[in-house]
Amino acid sequence: MPDSLTLLYQSHSPYARKVLVSAHELGLADSIAVVHHETSPTNRNNAVFAANPLGKVPVLLTPDAGALFDSVVICDYLDRLAGTGRLIPREGPARYEALRLQALAQGLCDAGIALRWETLRRPEALRYPPLAQGQAMKLLEAYEHLETQVELGARITIGEIALATALAWLEFRDLPGFRTRAPRLTAWHDDFCRRPSMRATPYDGETQDGGPQ
Repeated sequence: MPDSLTLLYQSHSPYARKVLVSAHELGLADSIAVVHHETSPTNRNNAVFAANPLGKVPVLLTPDAGALFDSVVICDYLDRLAGTGRLIPREGPARYEALRLQALAQGLCDAGIALRWETLRRPEALRYPPLAQGQAMKLLEAYEHLETQVELGARITIGEIALATALAWLEFRDLPGFRTRAPRLTAWHDDFCRRPSMRATPYDGETQDGGPQ
């Protein structure tokens, strides 16, 4: 175990929560110092830029591998540090099933963030409704796919963690929901959210954008 690990975090980021939930699931959370940082594309955080030239969290500061970003890279580091290969299977179909689900979950977050820009965060005169509709469609199509095409619950991987934190974030931000469209997905999500790792990492706070609102 490295002497010190510091996670640059944001309590309302689904990408950051994915990392911290993974740390809890791997039994590493008590070894990581979590430091909250507010970031936004319109609100520069110099401390975060010093560690990540993209200016985004999460960033894991490590004594052996330097500053690590983005969330999947950090989760891979933690998984290997724990020595289990549990969250990201090392080989075979299980590896790609986990990574594919993680990619879908990350896409949900990306679409949700883009939708918020077009409906809330961007000045109203600059919003483009067709783009908002396109992003909302991505969410609805993904819910349908998850409900009918993806088997969940067999094991906890980076994919399931990413999906649970993504769905919880979409609800936290009151974005187009999955509950009335995907009862099987809803039941899985509610069960996963009872895990101690999820209870220990609730979402909190609002994005602090700079510039005109």
